[in-house]
Amino acid sequence: MSESARELLHQAIQLPAHERAVLADELLASLGSKDSAIDAAWLKEAESRLAAWQRGDVEALDATEVFAELGKPA
Repeated sequence: MSESARELLHQAIQLPAHERAVLADELLASLGSKDSAIDAAWLKEAESRLAAWQRGDVEALDATEVFAELGKPA
């Protein structure tokens, strides 16, 4: 990794989690064409998880709680 890339990484890590997620998504999108089969599989999984939560089959946890359990800042 070049020095400029390391500096960008250091700056990116300082961003709030949401901004890092958006940045990561944009970087991944810049690598090339999307694989529609993968996108479809992720959509199906997300819909399945949402339906399970709506039925009460799974419990949602606040991200702050999850990160606290992991010992990491949210």
